[in-house]
Amino acid sequence: MGFHHVAVAARDLDATHRFYTEVMGFTLVKTVAAPTGSSGGGWAKHLFYDTGGDGLLAVWDLHDDTIPSGFDPAISTGLGLPTWVNHIAFDAPDVEDLQRHCRRWQEHGIEVVEIDHGWCRSIYATDPNGILVEFCATTVAFTAADAAEAARLLAAERPPLEDMGDMTFHPALAPDVAR
Repeated sequence: MGFHHVAVAARDLDATHRFYTEVMGFTLVKTVAAPTGSSGGGWAKHLFYDTGGDGLLAVWDLHDDTIPSGFDPAISTGLGLPTWVNHIAFDAPDVEDLQRHCRRWQEHGIEVVEIDHGWCRSIYATDPNGILVEFCATTVAFTAADAAEAARLLAAERPPLEDMGDMTFHPALAPDVAR
């Protein structure tokens, strides 16, 4: 069963909208404005972006005095965790698509981190709210042996640690180079 949508909060809606449409290449398909249900009469916009796959990304733009104005929308660092823990990964059907996304990010002034995990390749960037986003291309089909190994490692009190994978840094491109 696929996801219908994943929702995150935004502190700067304009920057968030530009990031998800211009940088990520998603399309805004629906906006709902509604009361938050708080006693303070707050309201919110709920924006839905078509990611080009089988699900949507939703962004909350909150206008409610019962919500602290200085809240941190980052889904990891806002909780005191490293950026990479809670993140949103979008499917890239193949490595060529992954490279197209990498180039797009670079052309938008983003330094891209790429990791070959052995079974998939991923690129990473951070959105305007401090949320790590990823495009990931699965490069190896899962087998019954993989599932058995996953179950074995799940049960291990302290499993053997794997190498993190080969990391490549792709610099942001200067505006004149990007075109």
